[in-house]
Amino acid sequence: MENAEVAAYIGRWRPSSVSPDAAAFARDVITKTGPEGRERAKNLLWAAGKLAGYAASLGLDLVPEIVFHPSVIERFARCAPGPSGVARRTLRTSQRFIGRRVVPQLYPADLPLPRERSKVPYSPAEIDGFLALAGAQPTMERRMRAAGLVCLGAGAGLIRGDLRDARGSDVACRSGGVVVQVRGPRSRVVPVLARYHARLLAAARFAGTGLICGGADPGRRNITSPLITALDGGAGLPRLDTSRLRATWLAGCAEQLGLATFMRAAGISCSQRLGDLVAGLEPAGEADAVRLLGGAR
Repeated sequence: MENAEVAAYIGRWRPSSVSPDAAAFARDVITKTGPEGRERAKNLLWAAGKLAGYAASLGLDLVPEIVFHPSVIERFARCAPGPSGVARRTLRTSQRFIGRRVVPQLYPADLPLPRERSKVPYSPAEIDGFLALAGAQPTMERRMRAAGLVCLGAGAGLIRGDLRDARGSDVACRSGGVVVQVRGPRSRVVPVLARYHARLLAAARFAGTGLICGGADPGRRNITSPLITALDGGAGLPRLDTSRLRATWLAGCAEQLGLATFMRAAGISCSQRLGDLVAGLEPAGEADAVRLLGGAR
């Protein structure tokens, strides 16, 4: 019964603001889409009628392959006179819906894009292995730099330029823990996880005002490469990857905060929602960050 009422409504649809030809075209097209309910049929008829009227004003033939071509819909959304911004977006959504049903060949299915997954954190045993390899390097300089690399990555989450730029003077004992001052475009203070305090402090003292990971110019891209090579493959360990060191720090902080417990209780599985939630919140001060993120001495 409802389908018959919808079909009857579509057959009667002849608005004064739409030309007879455009209205006839809209009626024919929307009948083929089989809308559910009168209100839905009304919305689709308006979207089709407005688009058909615009296409006719451009001298286009009123055939579905032309009127519902994606380029015509986009031109209508950008250039058609009259509708407000909100109305344009609503009409375009409806017009694309119609197009996918009456001329599906013009609307191929979206291919799912691969999403980069988070790196797998290193296990505590693997981190201990890397630190043991760092301690076995042939010179004091190499031992301090290698240990500093592991501690800055897995203990403070530093990566890329932040890792290369870190100086011994950027590491300090304060606010009840050990922190690293990260400089540059994303300047911030990062609490260091407690298990890395002693080794990082030793590496920082050795570096003084110099770069913890060595070198004289942070702009050099290969500063960390010799250190990674020195710690590569010993005792059955996987290759050292600074992205995985950062993932290790992220996982450690998440565990300290009880993030998995919170997300399970809240029924949240998407990090985008977390970003939306915290966008309006102010981060805690340094002392609270040290306490919350497992950096207390």
